[in-house]
Amino acid sequence: MRPGGASLIVMRGPEGQEMPNRGVYLEVVPNRRIVCTDAYVRAWEPSAKPFMTLILSFDDLGDGRTRYTAIARHWTAEDCKAHEDMGFHQGWGIATDQLAALAATL
Repeated sequence: MRPGGASLIVMRGPEGQEMPNRGVYLEVVPNRRIVCTDAYVRAWEPSAKPFMTLILSFDDLGDGRTRYTAIARHWTAEDCKAHEDMGFHQGWGIATDQLAALAATL
């Protein structure tokens, strides 16, 4: 991962449908922060319909604990509402639970 590098996030629905989302990394700070956007699909090529920028932060709290923060910045209020209607909050909650379960095994 590096700024300008391509990203591909594939969301999978409960029926097995796949929703690929191509983008690029804007900022990568190892073990601290990842920022990516779908405003570009690869190599700074603009996407037809940008939807959001995702900011992931990992803050060391000491004692082996890390605060994980995920922020989605949508291009419009309509995009935000559409994302909520797709199950954004439930989906990110599931992803966070899976991440916590994985971290507990390390």
